Amino acid sequence: MAEMHKIFTTPVAKVYPYYLAKAEKKGRTKAEVDAIICWLTGYTPKQLEAQLKQETDFETFFAKAPKPNPARTAITGVICGVRIEEITEPTMREIRYLDKLIDELAKGRPMEKILRA
Repeated sequence: MAEMHKIFTTPVAKVYPYYLAKAEKKGRTKAEVDAIICWLTGYTPKQLEAQLKQETDFETFFAKAPKPNPARTAITGVICGVRIEEITEPTMREIRYLDKLIDELAKGRPMEKILRA
């Protein structure tokens, strides 16, 4: 069996402050970060808050996502040197989708483009 990547067992709450810092450093807001996460997963802001409080790990967070957005497959490109479309492990692909969206936010991309409107 393949070694499970450490990120799968990492609580989302441990990485969340880094998402916020990356966005806020570029003048974006917590509300925008939360909107991206909710758009991607289908969690409501209240549910997202609960997941963070419970220190839910990434694997569980994405496995229990209420309504993964079908438009998320339009997220393409390279993140951490890996082309998103080529990631075969489903949870890792979801994590990279999120990384890519936070990157786009930090790069000043308009929300409607980030949310693939």
